Amino acid sequence: MPEEEWERFLRESVTGAAGAPVEPSARAREVERRLRERSGQPEGWRTYSPARPRPRTGWYVTGLVAVVALLVVALFPQQVVGWFGDNDGGQDGAPLAAESESPREAPGAEQDLPPTLAEPFRGSPAAHWADGAAGIAVPPAKATGWMDTAQVERALRQSRDFLVAAGLNSRVLQGARPTKAIALLNPHQKDIQEYLRTALSSTTTTDKTDPLLLFSRFRPQQSRLVGDVIKTRGRLTYREGKQGAVEVTADVTFVYPVTPAVDSGRNAEVVRTIVRRQVVMSWDDPAKVITEPGTMSLVSYALDMTNGGCSAPTGYFVPPFGTADNQPADEAHQVDPYDRSKPIGTSDGTTATGDNCATATRS
Repeated sequence: MPEEEWERFLRESVTGAAGAPVEPSARAREVERRLRERSGQPEGWRTYSPARPRPRTGWYVTGLVAVVALLVVALFPQQVVGWFGDNDGGQDGAPLAAESESPREAPGAEQDLPPTLAEPFRGSPAAHWADGAAGIAVPPAKATGWMDTAQVERALRQSRDFLVAAGLNSRVLQGARPTKAIALLNPHQKDIQEYLRTALSSTTTTDKTDPLLLFSRFRPQQSRLVGDVIKTRGRLTYREGKQGAVEVTADVTFVYPVTPAVDSGRNAEVVRTIVRRQVVMSWDDPAKVITEPGTMSLVSYALDMTNGGCSAPTGYFVPPFGTADNQPADEAHQVDPYDRSKPIGTSDGTTATGDNCATATRS
């Protein structure tokens, strides 16, 4: 072999012959196999494929439902409260906003569930009412009659204090003398002072001298309150009265859950005594009327009550234990004790407890 051929042979053995096929590595063969197994072309790492647009009918349906819901709430607020209140008719529902004006209709229907010791307001619209004094709404004060704004504010506060002392005080509810309430009454108003002396001391109670006309009381030997919560709903309003006085009107409903005084165990009967009071108070100008500082005169007072007794007055509420479900149905004379849209019955300004006995549509 010529020397030139031998040298070319040795050189190509080291560097490889030009154009000779190159055997791919094992990694390259594996990558190639995976690419072949995939369908279609692989997407590049910097490429972007926009999503297909979705139809928007869902937004239109949602908007329509929202509009219908708003119309229902606006037209039928009380019914909506009944629909979406406490699911089990209990007392855990959200409380109603304070009453700022006279309601247009009765509260919506609740589930027909009886009260219990654990849930004394179950099945009642009162389950959504505020507790105690918080349920008595007081309006903003402004100068009226002989009083400036600060004086009107004080008169409104003391007017609510009178309602609390007369209808929420625990000792008064058990029959004690309503000392705090009496202290807010004008001691120079002769007819009221005579009523107080007779109503709180006489052993013989009449329609005109019944202490229930102003004060809520239960006979301790007969009944006791269930728990320490009394539900209330109502408001105060005011205007200029006679001789420049500030005349405050209170319209408040109290719901008292009571059970027999004798302990009957966990399944003891619970009755709700429902009392709606309307009291008109006059904060007189001391330059024109004989009065004492911090006291007011009573213009009128009236009440409606359910489950408080329907016989001769005794000076105490008499819950109908054992007979609450057996009341005769007088369809001609029925009353919804939770309906605050109707005016309370008044005769000559003072309504006695034994005037009329109606059948309650619910309690």
